[in-house]
Amino acid sequence: MRKLGFELFLLFVFGAMVLNSAPAQQAIPDGQQQFADLGVCKLVNGEQIAGCRLGYRTWGKLNAPRSNAVLFPTWFSGNSANIAGFVGADHSLDPSEYFVIAIDALGNGVSSSPSNSTAQPGPLFPAFTIHDMVNAEYRLATETLGLKHLHAVMGVSMGGMQTFEWMVDYPDFMDQAIPIVGSPRLTGYDLLLWHAEVDAIHSDPAWHNGWYSQRPPLSAVEALHDMNLSTPAHYARTNPPEKFAATYAAYYATGILPFDANDWLSQLEAMIHHDVAHSGSMQDAEGRVKARILVVVAAQDHMVNPQPAEDFAKAIGARVLVLESDCGHISTGCEADKLGQGVRAFLAGQ
Repeated sequence: MRKLGFELFLLFVFGAMVLNSAPAQQAIPDGQQQFADLGVCKLVNGEQIAGCRLGYRTWGKLNAPRSNAVLFPTWFSGNSANIAGFVGADHSLDPSEYFVIAIDALGNGVSSSPSNSTAQPGPLFPAFTIHDMVNAEYRLATETLGLKHLHAVMGVSMGGMQTFEWMVDYPDFMDQAIPIVGSPRLTGYDLLLWHAEVDAIHSDPAWHNGWYSQRPPLSAVEALHDMNLSTPAHYARTNPPEKFAATYAAYYATGILPFDANDWLSQLEAMIHHDVAHSGSMQDAEGRVKARILVVVAAQDHMVNPQPAEDFAKAIGARVLVLESDCGHISTGCEADKLGQGVRAFLAGQ
């Protein structure tokens, strides 16, 4: 017994020496691309994404009570690197105050998408919804990051749609939510744009029903998209007639590239079917919201009609911030100072 005790003592000492000599684990630098492997993501339509994983980046650190996390899903065709523009001491999210989690939405070419799936490539990739995006993001927050609560969820455009979905599907998981130029459900005008883009994809001779060997630029899709990002007045001011020929030629040369056409289509379809009421009563969906809400709309938005967001805000008594410029949907950039000040004040409880 005494000999066994001495051997255990030596084993303990040796183990401690090994641990002490091992290099310290390096902290993940702010903004570095990371991935969460979720295994199988079950979708609301009964299908599933095999080998499901989400890309994400973080800035800042969790505080001691783990109460300062802000989740920021990406916009249509965007990626988590784009969120860096909202992070900084003079921006919407100060990483010295908040632990910012930017998540690559399904179908953006970073997270599981038609373009990067080996088991379900291209057209074989299952159709997913905004609801599915949010369910996967919830798993990342809880399973990968071990979070039990968020200070806030915020997102722009399709990220704003995800934010509306978050506040309805997981109402107890956040204190605040800030949907920015998003919508709880699309209007007929929005659907006209997105369906026109879908038809433009399908009619492109390089589409090949999604089985292309080289990514097609989809020039008409990009032209339609660009036309609706701002307003006629803004486009005319920033694209004078003498430069139009070069601008239009660029649509044909690059189009949506380097974004993948199947990915573009998958996210388009997710937005087309977006409905936080899940085909039920919008009043019931509004009644589920528990978080404190700031709804940001662009008054002249031609891409995501602001009316449903304004109606939702009125129904739940949310605060509304209106961006007035003729930049339309991209007023978030044209009025970045106004937006940043509004978001910072709201997150601080003002």
